[in-house]
Amino acid sequence: PEQPVTSSFASFIHAVRPEHLSQTVCHRSKRMILDSLGVGLVGTTTHVFNIALQYCRELYSSVAVSSVYGKPGVKLSPTLAAFTNGVATHSMDFDDTWHPATHPSGAVLPALLAASQMLPPSAKPTGMDFLLAFNVGLEVQGRLMHFSTEAHDIPKRFHPPSVVGTMGSAAATAKLLALSSAQCTHALGIAASLAGAPMANAATQAKPLHIGNATRLGFEAALLAARGMEANPLILDDIPGCSGFSAFYGVYQPKPLSTPSDRHEFLLEKQDIAFKRFPAHLGMHWVVDAALSVRNLFINYAGSFSPSLIRTIVLKIPVSKYINRPFPSSEHQARHSFQFNACTALLDGEVDLSSFTESSIHRQELRELLGKVVVEHPEDNVANFDKMYGEVALLLHSGDVLTGKCDTFYGHWRKPLSKESLLKKFRSNASHVLPEEKIEAIITMVDNLENLPDSSQL
Repeated sequence: PEQPVTSSFASFIHAVRPEHLSQTVCHRSKRMILDSLGVGLVGTTTHVFNIALQYCRELYSSVAVSSVYGKPGVKLSPTLAAFTNGVATHSMDFDDTWHPATHPSGAVLPALLAASQMLPPSAKPTGMDFLLAFNVGLEVQGRLMHFSTEAHDIPKRFHPPSVVGTMGSAAATAKLLALSSAQCTHALGIAASLAGAPMANAATQAKPLHIGNATRLGFEAALLAARGMEANPLILDDIPGCSGFSAFYGVYQPKPLSTPSDRHEFLLEKQDIAFKRFPAHLGMHWVVDAALSVRNLFINYAGSFSPSLIRTIVLKIPVSKYINRPFPSSEHQARHSFQFNACTALLDGEVDLSSFTESSIHRQELRELLGKVVVEHPEDNVANFDKMYGEVALLLHSGDVLTGKCDTFYGHWRKPLSKESLLKKFRSNASHVLPEEKIEAIITMVDNLENLPDSSQL
């Protein structure tokens, strides 16, 4: 009989080896690690991160061995360090995005960093062990998302990293801890009972908890499995009349994951990642690039950007309720507003960290521009990060119409950031909390991760 899907995943986690990672996968995943560290570091400057850190320091006492991003001398228990660093990573919505839609790195990396520090000196994983475990966490997330056509579209019911991210964290941690195949099965089963968060909490301070919980609870699932806890060994299979992982999807068609032979082709080999240039929901990057394009046309037309010449701003965007916010009133709402990001790009010629401060959000000139926005949803503009586009049209009082359109923004997997752009982003983010010599040391360490004798040094 065909091997159950769940046990096939467990067998893969247990059997995969460093030699199965291609140069492309190593290169792409190291870019993800560096970017995730950078957005996690700059994320420690946010209010929501400080809430999470205070919560962990005051309400829990445990063996404090694992580091907190950007806080020298502060250590927490491993799972709480993973939680806090996960919150930091998503606190600005600045972390990477994959297709089907999820934020893969932030759900895995903090757990592996904390686990590396937790393990005794005699059992420290190497950098290659770390890189392999990270890619196991990515692979499990990607495979699970490909089991359902629903996962390909911008989500409506639950935030994907709170579900597949928890499973990825469990798989990655299980690999780093060298659990048996049976223990890996149970880690996945336990993680499935710890997964999930509704989309209604998008654009609030609760959304970063989705990443924090994913990395922490997946970590805890692996630890519980290591200590003998058991769960349903068919959790990923489609069992009629009894939902396992299919509880999260109306359409669910799982397939076994083959045990790696001479070489396993990881999904990251075929599907690159999207890195964000500014801290906002991925969908915003299309409308910002379209807005910047039409802004340049407007300046060539009028000599300068003069909002008074604009009668109407037409945004052509896909239907997605939680990112269609005409007048956002907080930074988290602004990060999830097509209207805000398009108008900010038009007004300022850029969108960056400072765009989401309270003073920027409530500017009178910005509010006046927002009042001119009309939203349209063309049938061909689907809510899918691989197919959508952003279009911004300026209808002028003169009767002229200027239009900018973006099919693929810079940073999308079809148009990857250059090495120079990625390093510039990392250095800018990390400089908010680290001195230059430590920033450069991290860059060097990640670049040579496969040769690092002790991954806890990271």
